[in-house]
Amino acid sequence: MRKRVLKKRTMRGAALVTTLLLMGLLSVAAVSYVDSATYTVRQATRQGVETQGTHLCESGIQAVLRSLWRPFKISQNFLTMDAACSSASPGDPKASISGTIEGVGKFSAGVINITQVDSFTRQVTVRSVGWIDRNGNGVVDSGEPRKVVDVVATYQLSRSQVFDYTYFVNNYGWMDGFGPNDLVVNGDMRANGNFDFTNGSPTVNGSVYACLNEKLSPASAGLVNTPPVKWDNASYISAAAANGGSANDDEKRRRQGYTAGTHGAKGTSQFENWRDVIFDSDASIVNNHVEGAVVADVGGTKSWSRTNSGTSGTTSMLDATPTQEVIMPDLSDITYYQAASASYSDPKATFADGTANANYHVGAFVDVWDQTLNSGAGAYSRITTNGVVTGSALLVGTDAHPIKIHGPVTFTQDALIKGTVAGQGTLYTGRNTHIIGSIRYQTKPSFRGTDETTIDKANEKADMLGIAARGSVIMGDTTGFSDSYPLQYMTPPFTKGRYDENGNWIPPYDAKAVDSTGIMKYKSVMGDTLMHAVAEGINQIDAVLYTNFVGGGNIGTGGGGVIMNGSIISKDEAMVTWSLPLKMNYDTRIKERTLTSAPLIDLQLPRSPVMLRSSWQDRGFSYGY
Repeated sequence: MRKRVLKKRTMRGAALVTTLLLMGLLSVAAVSYVDSATYTVRQATRQGVETQGTHLCESGIQAVLRSLWRPFKISQNFLTMDAACSSASPGDPKASISGTIEGVGKFSAGVINITQVDSFTRQVTVRSVGWIDRNGNGVVDSGEPRKVVDVVATYQLSRSQVFDYTYFVNNYGWMDGFGPNDLVVNGDMRANGNFDFTNGSPTVNGSVYACLNEKLSPASAGLVNTPPVKWDNASYISAAAANGGSANDDEKRRRQGYTAGTHGAKGTSQFENWRDVIFDSDASIVNNHVEGAVVADVGGTKSWSRTNSGTSGTTSMLDATPTQEVIMPDLSDITYYQAASASYSDPKATFADGTANANYHVGAFVDVWDQTLNSGAGAYSRITTNGVVTGSALLVGTDAHPIKIHGPVTFTQDALIKGTVAGQGTLYTGRNTHIIGSIRYQTKPSFRGTDETTIDKANEKADMLGIAARGSVIMGDTTGFSDSYPLQYMTPPFTKGRYDENGNWIPPYDAKAVDSTGIMKYKSVMGDTLMHAVAEGINQIDAVLYTNFVGGGNIGTGGGGVIMNGSIISKDEAMVTWSLPLKMNYDTRIKERTLTSAPLIDLQLPRSPVMLRSSWQDRGFSYGY
């Protein structure tokens, strides 16, 4: 009996020890769990506060970048930005902004550095502090959680996207009264408002864009009212062949139609080399980008097919993202372009084919033939001084004696131009450019061929003219303009007013209003007598036309139709075509290429403001207590 009792006691003792050990382990585990849970809570709380600090910093950064962007976008120069950020440093930030996000915390941000990369670029560093203001005194106190972030942003006047289009209108796009054979556009078209095709359907072998624009008055819903007629690839290619193919000047000036044999299967590197300079009627998504002719507006981007005006056509959605406004350059400050003309020096030493550029390091100029010189035998006269014409001038060229242009040239008032042009350059005018007759290149480009490099090497040397007017580009003899045609399209209510980024009202253009010269805006300061004596019917315009206000007038008055090889970019478009057909061919030499991000020929055309955030740096987080 005793042995059994002793055995039980031993077992009870062992069980008690085991229980105590288990309880100890549970206590340790509980303590460890509580400590772990507390650490996790602390970490979660810390991370939450740091996230709040990051959002506060981001609010400050956005506030500063926006405060710099809005005046830069409106003025399209760096004067305000340079003045606001001059001598910025970490110890003395500039353009500072402070604010509160209710229920979260406070932020304070400012520019700590500004660098002038070049005349078109500023690089700005913004430092932002976000903190939890526990005592509500509006100051970052010791022990309060705080986050510091630096962001580098680049503000730039870059090549404008408006030059990617045959026809670009900053207000409402419109085509009225054209049938499929009356107007054929071989290129893309865009408006920063609605785009309407009425009383017929022209042929557009390219894309058509519209966008929502609440700054216009009336506001734009951002719609293309109906897809125009468009040729399929086979019809586009066969039309070129039927009209003479590469032997016909008109056909040499239009974009090639897509064929897999020449341009490669879609998605290949060969296709990527060609995609920006060809027409493809069958739009699709290729390498994550829309390719081909589309109709795009607030409802998204769609491919479409409509081969005749007797049907409404079909569409297919490619991308539901609404279109966005494309910022148009502004030429209000003509002194900027005077300075650019005076300082210009041709930077190209050699062409792509290896030949030397005879104008390397030569400044901007315009030469015209003067028959009174050289004892009546005639000679060229340089009408520019350091690339500038003070006042106005008449430019007339012939096949034997073309107008010679090089680089960006600025006229402080008007330029009247007609005839043959040789060289590559842009005419900037402080008031109007009057096209008073056909403009034709002496050495014309051709976009025919099977090798893009060979085509580019030849076209790089061909003539090219840009026209950029601070006022308007007026076409035809203005002494024959009437209220019906074309002045009703150059005056309100057809022309539209708008609000700028700060909500300031910009009234609509009124061609019959008198400007500071004492002359109505659509007329030339050189007078009606000269205008009527030299103006001719316009049947061809080889040029890229840009205007701060209206691009329009009477064209084709002499019969025979009109061909425009280039682009027209304006706030309001007011062309009245008196003889048909009207053909518009985009000049691909001014378009930025996907692979090079640079146009084949840089005409020093007007630039548009852009802003890009290039880096984000976490400068640290302090949780406090």
